[in-house]
Amino acid sequence: MTVQGCAAPEQTVALPAGIDLSTQAVIQGVVTGTGTAYARLLDHTGEFTGEVVVSDEGIFRFFAAPGDWTVRIIAGGGVTKDVAVEARLGEVSQLQVAV
Repeated sequence: MTVQGCAAPEQTVALPAGIDLSTQAVIQGVVTGTGTAYARLLDHTGEFTGEVVVSDEGIFRFFAAPGDWTVRIIAGGGVTKDVAVEARLGEVSQLQVAV
């Protein structure tokens, strides 16, 4: 396994080995149309919960509690895009985000 930055696992479309989806809600996606970008996770009230750097391939992933979330993509040039998503236990919520 390769690492990025602060020892985070490399972001790929495939879930890391050992992830038990019966106990997890996963939000992941692919961002297109930009270079460097960040994916920010906001809870149902709009509060910041977490942020990851989008991989060179445009991939991001969050492990979240079940419920309503917003993924905010922040890209160069002041571009932001919000995408509402519902995370469900035992499922991977897959997003495609064009900026």
